[in-house]
Amino acid sequence: MIGDIRETKECQLKDPMDLFHSGQVVKICAPMVRYSKLAFRTLVRKYSCDLCYTPMIVAADFVRSAKARDSEFTTNKGDHPLIVQFAAKEAQVLCDAARIICPFADGIDLNCGCPQRWAISEGYGACLINKPELVKDMVRHVRSQIDNPKFSVSIKIRIHEDLKRTVDLCQKAEAAGVSWITVHGRSIEERHQPVHYDAIKIIKQSMSIPIVANGDIKTLKDAENVHHLTEADGIMVARGLLANPAMFAGYEETPFQCIQDWVDIALEHGTPFTCFHHHLMYMMERITSKQEKKVFNVLSSTSAVLDYLNDHYGV
Repeated sequence: MIGDIRETKECQLKDPMDLFHSGQVVKICAPMVRYSKLAFRTLVRKYSCDLCYTPMIVAADFVRSAKARDSEFTTNKGDHPLIVQFAAKEAQVLCDAARIICPFADGIDLNCGCPQRWAISEGYGACLINKPELVKDMVRHVRSQIDNPKFSVSIKIRIHEDLKRTVDLCQKAEAAGVSWITVHGRSIEERHQPVHYDAIKIIKQSMSIPIVANGDIKTLKDAENVHHLTEADGIMVARGLLANPAMFAGYEETPFQCIQDWVDIALEHGTPFTCFHHHLMYMMERITSKQEKKVFNVLSSTSAVLDYLNDHYGV
């Protein structure tokens, strides 16, 4: 990985904060386990996505193992601005991971929002919203140890039942030098309940750094509505982009050109079949009949998928 990209790094890195100072709402692809990898980031960037995150990477494994680094992180010269999201619970481990990644990415994000049981039991993810001093310490450490002032340090959080605690966490992170904060507007316990956009607005009004809104945004219209409701500086989308990678470009459903682009990009990147196929299943969810899904979803090779797309859609 590192050998492949070292030559192109110098002129490609960008300052993500420039996006937040542009006067436009920043359109962001969320960190998604298995899905927000290089090939998919390449696709959404073609369709008006401003900023992309990697899937969450466990910082301790990343620091300890070259094998983990090679399998968890790939990039190229067009993959910017790029934020690498880490799961961490110790300031120095996060710093070491940030130092390794710094030449190849534009910033890191500390995951303080993952509600999965394994993450919380390991001391990662959403349990960190209950440890504001630790979050503050981790942000401050990275800030003091990374020389590049343009390298961003952000956090992604969920909210507390008592919103005062969330505002306190955010203000502590801001004082430590965090670049921006992404707020998923649900508590740790909430999964499919409505998103508390009013809470995101209160957090936004309590801070002087950019705030990004996240949760249940499926169309460009949703993104505009959430911006209006929260006054957030950016909108982060996960499942909505999986279903329609062209969403930020204003398409109501995945256009066939986008499917063609995915096929070209995935083949060029050598994307494993399961990932290649799963993305297509998401993209075609709204544009195929039940009967077509039954056939398409059980295809078991790249060539079978390519034949199907060619026969049915001319892709």
